Amino acid sequence: MMKLPCMSSLLLVLSLVSVFVSGFGKRLPILSFDEGYSQLFGDDNLVLHRDGKSVHLSLNERTGSGFVSQDLYLHGYFSASIKLPADYTAGVVVAFYMSNGDIFEKNHDEIDFEFLGNIRGKDWRIQTNIYGNGSTSVGREERYNLWFDPADDFHQYSILWTDSQIIFYVDNIPIREFKRTAAMGGDFPFKPMSLYATIWDGSDWATNGGKYRVNYKYAPYVAEFSDLILHGCAVDPIEFLSKKCDATSQSLELSATNTITPSQRSKLDSFRRKHMTYAYCYDQTRYKVPPMECAINPKEAERLKKFDPVTFGGGRHHHGKRHHQSRSSRSESHII
Repeated sequence: MMKLPCMSSLLLVLSLVSVFVSGFGKRLPILSFDEGYSQLFGDDNLVLHRDGKSVHLSLNERTGSGFVSQDLYLHGYFSASIKLPADYTAGVVVAFYMSNGDIFEKNHDEIDFEFLGNIRGKDWRIQTNIYGNGSTSVGREERYNLWFDPADDFHQYSILWTDSQIIFYVDNIPIREFKRTAAMGGDFPFKPMSLYATIWDGSDWATNGGKYRVNYKYAPYVAEFSDLILHGCAVDPIEFLSKKCDATSQSLELSATNTITPSQRSKLDSFRRKHMTYAYCYDQTRYKVPPMECAINPKEAERLKKFDPVTFGGGRHHHGKRHHQSRSSRSESHII
């Protein structure tokens, strides 16, 4: 049986809550590449800039590329400023995510930011997804448009993972809150994970279900990463015992329920109302009954039903229209 990290891990979770609510998220330590990461794959398609404070990942006909944190973490705040490739990006997938699939092949956990490219003139789309204990058959995807062009400049994308909830942020605005429920059992991510960043060819599914594929005449596709933050409880990869935790965690007793302030809650609701285009909880073509963790918001249900009555209204799908789940193990298939 896997050993759980020490009590300081839980205290770290509480300190992270305090840090974020107090507005110190922007002041957390920024690491250089060598301080916290290692190359995952891609040979010279990974290039360091600014003395290792910026990382360029590229995709060409030969390979994609990626990097991974040197440590495993149980809970924490993980962030990067990312600038995506411009122009024609159909089929291109940029991912910023946590996973332990290399350790737990059949019951892995995963927390995903995925950026899905598009044809010229169409915007990048952002997808979040969560797996726990190998529950890949439930794909918990949500998709959104953004209020800016993510290829024009850097924007911050962050994951806050605690024992009770997961929150995704874009430029410090919460866009999704996923709470742990008793009914989920082990489907909530609960095992230590590494942080990954990759760019890869998702032609088979990423753009209009594979209709538009990567066009390598526009290669190389380059995704830029900077302001890298790994603020969590690192654990030993063999014993899963705590290696190091934030010292400030030991004196804090703040409840995780206070993570999202009223102001942030308003921004969360506004983002979802204006920009969310898909949510698995409301997909009546995939689920006759919503998965056990879903808390149905009638306003969200009505808006999505008007947006896509076939998917969210329970109507019949036309031939050729279907929803594609995201791919797990996105790095392994590109390692040669």
